[in-house]
Amino acid sequence: MLEAKVFVTRRLPIELEELRSLVTVEVWPERQPPPYEILREKVQEIDGLLCLLTDQIDRQLIESGKLKVISQMAVGYDNIDIAAATARQIPVGHTPGVLTDATADFAWALLMAAARRVVEADRFTRAGLWQTWEPDLLLGPNVTGATLGIVGFGRIGQAIARRAKGFEMQILYTSRQRCNPELEQSLGVEFATLEHLLQESDFVTLHTPSTDDTYHLISDRQFELMKRSAILINTARGTIVDPDSLYRALTSGQIAAAAVDVTEPEPIPSDSLLLTLDNLIIAPHIGSASRQTRSKMATMAIANLIAGLRGDRLAYCVNPEIYQ
Repeated sequence: MLEAKVFVTRRLPIELEELRSLVTVEVWPERQPPPYEILREKVQEIDGLLCLLTDQIDRQLIESGKLKVISQMAVGYDNIDIAAATARQIPVGHTPGVLTDATADFAWALLMAAARRVVEADRFTRAGLWQTWEPDLLLGPNVTGATLGIVGFGRIGQAIARRAKGFEMQILYTSRQRCNPELEQSLGVEFATLEHLLQESDFVTLHTPSTDDTYHLISDRQFELMKRSAILINTARGTIVDPDSLYRALTSGQIAAAAVDVTEPEPIPSDSLLLTLDNLIIAPHIGSASRQTRSKMATMAIANLIAGLRGDRLAYCVNPEIYQ
């Protein structure tokens, strides 16, 4: 057994027997994230931290503790001050790759639900409004044969393209770097500027990271470029879309509909005007929420945590330069 203490900031979807057999473990029992003040107290007495995107791991917190490793159960890590951790030679782990298909599946579910107005239809039926078959009831666009625009073409964006091929869609993509011709040909995609993609696409799906460059990447100007029949899908980060611009676009008819798994802020405030819209689907950030995927993410995060406590190299390390 290692002489170490760890703090896990939320209940995980797997049992922790292996971890408990090696170290002293404390798990935050509440649904809400531990307050920042609690985290500040914990890092002064623990060796390892297993955290989530909802935890603020900033320079002040990192420098106030004696952490040997930070292991995040997520692909992204914009909630962690990586530079501060690197300066103190603290490896930071994450869980890449494992959620690609689950997130792509969910993005596709949102696209289909928005196109065929599934959530509206459910509400309509439950409200007792279904009286008979009507030729013009809850009409939506075809998905098969439509033009799909993919903004961000990493693992998830490419997984979306593979799914779109089955629907015989014309697929445009934009990314910081253009893919090689062989990949473009195998996926049946065409590179485009963001402006051209927005102008041509019937569906636009977002798969970019949260950075200074992507903050409010989709705002008033971008919505003005889109077709009035277009549908926007966001399973990436809430900050990529300006929520006020989204509200204006949906209420003015600038675009037809949207479906999002992420909001700015999260969770969405209960008084947000976006919650009043019938042409917007809002899911509570569940893109990776398949049982298999979440279990794998937790397993990877625990493995990173144990490696860091042992002084071994993390299998999935955000700042590998600390090992040089």
